[in-house]
Parts: sequence; structure tokens; C-alpha cells
Amino acid sequence: MNAQQPLMNDQQPLTAGTFVAPGYQALAHLCRTGWLDLYDAWSEERDCRCVVKVIRPDRRRERRLRERLLQEGRWLTEFTHPHLVRGYGTGERPQPYVVLETLTGETLAHLLDGRTRRPTATDLALLGLHLCSAVHYLHGRGLLHLDLKPSNIVIDCHRAKVLDLSVARPPGVARPGIGTDGYLAPEQARGGPLTGAADVWGIGITLYRAATGAVPFAGPAPDGPAPSVSRSRRLPRALAGAVDACLRLDPEDRPGVPELAVRLDELLPQGRRAVAPPEE
Repeated sequence: MNAQQPLMNDQQPLTAGTFVAPGYQALAHLCRTGWLDLYDAWSEERDCRCVVKVIRPDRRRERRLRERLLQEGRWLTEFTHPHLVRGYGTGERPQPYVVLETLTGETLAHLLDGRTRRPTATDLALLGLHLCSAVHYLHGRGLLHLDLKPSNIVIDCHRAKVLDLSVARPPGVARPGIGTDGYLAPEQARGGPLTGAADVWGIGITLYRAATGAVPFAGPAPDGPAPSVSRSRRLPRALAGAVDACLRLDPEDRPGVPELAVRLDELLPQGRRAVAPPEE
């Protein structure tokens, strides 16, 4: 079914007061993606609000989507990191679902679209450092995120949290196009071996978008070297250099996450620096 076509009545989002999962009563339907429904819900067990993700009704027979959602739920419930959204649990009855903490901030995409002033250089460096921290943690658990972008990042009180592990996977050979058009590293776009360098690209292109308001490529995938971020925004030379380095076409030419974290940390005022950079 085309996502733009209206759904049948029994495929519409649940109404407030309906139990979206055992113990989780829907308060409001938050949004519908190409394959998911997200609900603001009340947890009877925790006596608090949370977010419940379920597969949208017209796609529940797709086994790969069920497995994808449940795997993401298991990861987020297991992982504990200040820059990753926290998972509370997952289940399969009456339908596959994942329960996540409610975040009180706004997505980076919403902030960028709603403000005329761009983030300061310090805020950009801090954002990049938080993304490095989350990515370093994921890499240490054998996963690549592969979909870093402003809509998958929530900002609250100057702290960034990364969302959505639905396309995360271990390093290795992958089909072309995993991720989001406009944010794909060259090796993601063409398919083939993926390494942590793909997430370094994701950090860099997110910082580029935050700094300038646009991504550097008009098409879904890179069609040549990325123009320097300094062509669209005056930034400290070291910060512009760090962003540009993330967007080198050859994955081996990009900095590693620990190196990038050190470069970004050095740009922060002394009082806002990390205690220690991540180690290899």
C-alpha cells in the first residue's frame, strides 16, 4: 500500500484510552512513519509517561519488520548511556512493541527548522562530542548506527540523545542504501563493507547541516567531494577542519571516533570539556 493512500478504518491509529500494549495505555498518537506508529502512553507499572513503538497495522505481516523492531528494543533495553535513548522493555503480544523513555527536549531537526540563528561554534562542538560518545559506545558493542541525522537526535538542556537503532548492524558487507538519503556515506550508498567510518560521516554531515542549514549534496548520495563547510558558514578553522575531515570520500581518510572526539573537545571552554576522551 502506498504510504500516501488513506488507511482503512481498522488501520487507523489507536485512540486515547486504548491499551497499545499490556500495561501501557495510549494517551495520544505521536506520529506515523513508513512502518511504525509511535504513541505517548502511560505506564501502569512505572506510573509515568513513556513512548511505545509498534508496527503500523498495514505492515504487521512483514516478518523482517517485526524482527527489526524487537531487536532494536532488546538493544535499547540492554544499553545504558547518557547520550542514547533508554529502552524500558519490549514484547510480542498482542503485537510487537518497544517501550522507550519520554524525552522532554526537541529533535535537532525541529530546532534547526524553527530557528533563524544557527548553533554557535561551541554548541556545534558539544553536539559533535555527544554524538562521538554515543557512537563510541555502540561501536564498543559491535554495532554501527548508520542513520545519524537531526531527526534522530533529541536536544534537552544542551545534552544530545541519539534515537533509533532500527537500521543498526554489525560492521561488514551491507546492501546499498541502508540509512537516509542525503545522509548516506559513499560506502552506504553504493553498498559493500561498512565500518565505523560510516558513522563518522554521519556525525560530520549532521554537524554540517546544523552549521549551515543544509546538507552538502543535492541528491540522495554523494556525487563528488563535499564542499568545505567554511564555504557556507564562518567557523573556527579547527572546527571546520574537523567537519570536513568527517566527509572525506574514502573511509580510511576520515578520523576515527576517538580522534574526532579529542579534536572537538579541544574546541570547548575548559569548564565544558569531557573528563577524558574515549580510547581506541
